[in-house]
Amino acid sequence: MKDLVVKTSQHTEFVEITEQVQLIVDGAGMKEGTCVCFVPHTTAGITINENADPDVVTDMIYALDKAVPWKDPHYRHGEGNTAAHVKASMMGHSVHVFVRGGKLQFGTWQGIYLCEFDGPRSRKVWVSIFQ
Repeated sequence: MKDLVVKTSQHTEFVEITEQVQLIVDGAGMKEGTCVCFVPHTTAGITINENADPDVVTDMIYALDKAVPWKDPHYRHGEGNTAAHVKASMMGHSVHVFVRGGKLQFGTWQGIYLCEFDGPRSRKVWVSIFQ
């Protein structure tokens, strides 16, 4: 397992980490298998989505903010970041990507994103590869 450290700079942002994950695969010399990326945080998630048009990320952040507003009088969590916990759970905490010919395999325009919902922070992504 390798630790990937991602520094976020905004309260909410999606940081593409595809290239960094590919470097870990390259360093392992793996040609065929599976790569698993796991986020060990409760207020950040991970997802695979379009990486060609930045408006997709903007729209995703907008939709998540609309569905789960930051402030709500019914939230009970004392730290005040309930929305971040909910959004992280909605995105999920792991992704699996096949590796073929030493390269991560995606559909057209896909990439891996760390999803920050309570930043800015320094986040970890644990990356494991399996042959």
